[in-house]
Amino acid sequence: MQHELFPSPQTDPTQNLLPKDGCVQYYGKILDQQKADDYLHALTKHIDWQNDRVFMFGKEIITKRKVAWYADKPYAYTYSNTTKKAHLWTEELLHLKMLVEKISLCTFNSCLLNLYHNEQEGMAWHSDDEKTLSSESAIASLSFGAERKFGFKHKREDLKTSLLLEHGSLLLMKGATQSHWHHQLPPVKTTHGLRINLTFRTMV
Repeated sequence: MQHELFPSPQTDPTQNLLPKDGCVQYYGKILDQQKADDYLHALTKHIDWQNDRVFMFGKEIITKRKVAWYADKPYAYTYSNTTKKAHLWTEELLHLKMLVEKISLCTFNSCLLNLYHNEQEGMAWHSDDEKTLSSESAIASLSFGAERKFGFKHKREDLKTSLLLEHGSLLLMKGATQSHWHHQLPPVKTTHGLRINLTFRTMV
């Protein structure tokens, strides 16, 4: 499958969106509208989606959003006191991994996928700093479907920033970002619809 780079207007991937203590680069749309639509449809149909289960305050909470975990090998990934075993790459995920690696100049061996059914589903402030992830390795976030606001908040200082993640767009978080910053996908009140997010990672 052939891909072309379609940068968003006024998008500068060399610009660091964080003022300090990390590096976040936004490449904008890396797929044209038709390819992004095709991938959204394929990911909806061909991924083994499951409701996420997290343990908080001694209770199991089943989230409305769905998740999936894919990788080079059946890695175990533990977060929020729950452990997942990875499926092997699908054809679509492998194509997207190769595209993201080519553009970002980084390599990845795994991907955590999130499916948000509507604008009421989101993700609270958190960092992807689990011990099973390679220290200060890059995390590439590829978005499909509804455009949503994505925010960053410094862990110790009163610093915040946010951007709109477009359909078929790539965001790269590098260096010490996870050590010093939280990020979130807040719920919104206006209608946005289905969104799928792929976060390519490197397991130790």
